[in-house]
Amino acid sequence: MENRNRDLLVLLKTPSLSGEAFEKHIECLHSILIRVENENAFCQAHELVARNSITSNKKKIIKASAHDELKPFYFLINKN
Repeated sequence: MENRNRDLLVLLKTPSLSGEAFEKHIECLHSILIRVENENAFCQAHELVARNSITSNKKKIIKASAHDELKPFYFLINKN
């Protein structure tokens, strides 16, 4: 199994799953997560709300989320 720098907790109903089948499940999970864990998907799912404005501008969202904490009165809101 290739280390992709992520922690996954996988709960399976079948306890007698072979090593190859388990690896295949993990690879499928990685391929699903790679599709949704990128900047475009993050920016589509969030809006940046400042004190006087709401924006969906990708550059502004990425810039704001790059810091550990947002500026005062700035909020990242998930649209989902």
